[in-house]
Amino acid sequence: MTSDGVSFTAFIDLDIDLKPPNEQERCKQEKHLCAPLRKHYSLCRRKSFAAFVASKKTEGSKCWCCCGHTFTEHFAIHKHVAQSHQAEVEQHALTAFDKVQTAQLDPQQPDLQPDPQQGLESTDVSSWIPDTSHLSEEQLTQGPGRVLLYYCYCDVSDPHVVCAWQKALCQKLHLTGKVRVASEGINGTVGGTFAATELYIQTMCFSPVFRMHQDDFKTSAGGAECFTELKVGVYREIVPMGVDPQVVSYRLAGTHLEPEDFHREVEELLATDQTNRDTIILDCRNFYESKIGQFNQCLAPNIRKFSYFPDYVEQNLEVFREKRVLMYCTGGIRCERASAYLKSKEVCKEVLQLRGGIHRYLEQFPQGHYRGKLFVFDERYAISSNDDVISDCRYCGSPWDQYELCSSASCRQLVLSCPSCRREGQTACCLTCQSKDPSPHQHREECECTMGRSRIPLEL
Repeated sequence: MTSDGVSFTAFIDLDIDLKPPNEQERCKQEKHLCAPLRKHYSLCRRKSFAAFVASKKTEGSKCWCCCGHTFTEHFAIHKHVAQSHQAEVEQHALTAFDKVQTAQLDPQQPDLQPDPQQGLESTDVSSWIPDTSHLSEEQLTQGPGRVLLYYCYCDVSDPHVVCAWQKALCQKLHLTGKVRVASEGINGTVGGTFAATELYIQTMCFSPVFRMHQDDFKTSAGGAECFTELKVGVYREIVPMGVDPQVVSYRLAGTHLEPEDFHREVEELLATDQTNRDTIILDCRNFYESKIGQFNQCLAPNIRKFSYFPDYVEQNLEVFREKRVLMYCTGGIRCERASAYLKSKEVCKEVLQLRGGIHRYLEQFPQGHYRGKLFVFDERYAISSNDDVISDCRYCGSPWDQYELCSSASCRQLVLSCPSCRREGQTACCLTCQSKDPSPHQHREECECTMGRSRIPLEL
């Protein structure tokens, strides 16, 4: 089941023989949907694509078979499906969406998703909402601010109650951002004024569910303007690795190293001959993150999503065999699950992870062994602690590390294009998007940038 109660089989077993409707007409109809229905329709499209890809996976193997071809990489099968099976995927999505609409209009049908407010009837969370009478409206909405990054793994008995509380709390404090709640804990990044974020931290520390500490929150300059809106939801995982938390639990994570210990380990590693090393520095982030900043001499997987990390490990077990692994990510949360997964393969000599992630490391070692910018998932895209630029413009190759969105409205991937190249109209992420006559609704999986190439020369 998905988080909204829709079964994945509903997307796999649908009849795909029907001819999809006219594309322009579909787009026109989609624009007339109310915001919640547009959001759900978009979800249906994503789930349909994922289910179609999953249906092509060969049982018991690490490859996909479709149209007489065998694919061994995620990006390859995704690109094939986006290019060759868009009509089928679209029909799956439309049919599933119609089923959802019908169910919602039928008074005899139960809700597809539990109402988060229902839990509040039996659980009094009013005491969890702080008193703001001592703060003016201006203190909560105006002036300098910051962005908080945090997570907490713990048992949450009723995620929907916590979700409703978080939404009410953030709205009262005028915070924007993203908060994921699951039975395994909470993961969030929110922005607001200093007064608002300080009260949010205090509230989380006194929460009977999480009982967090001040040190659990990483901060950076910013504010509510760093996010376009507030998104709070209930999910199966607080960080989407795509593996059941009951199968690979955060409780099995690797050994945590404080930033100073991690720094010392890296220094010792860099001082040894590369041919005689038994230790690997592993970046658990996506390729577009490590492209603009990373630890010296690290191993940076060519993955576009964290959910691809398990496949990466499976395909590279020999790389990790009998090695000590020093693992890191942005704030530490991905390492909790990634280290547990890697440990479950029983090939490593030892698995260690950077407590607090790059964020905490840079607070102590701004000029340390991490060079370049730190990618963040908000409107800033990156923050920096040193002046190093380790990436380049995808068009001219000059040093550049400031991401902007691809100019293709149907893609919206990130692209490194320097000011000079942007002035010349080179603003797309790949050859497909740069085409003079691109498909009006090309699926983002079709983009060449999903292959993780640092630069692809474009010739029109």
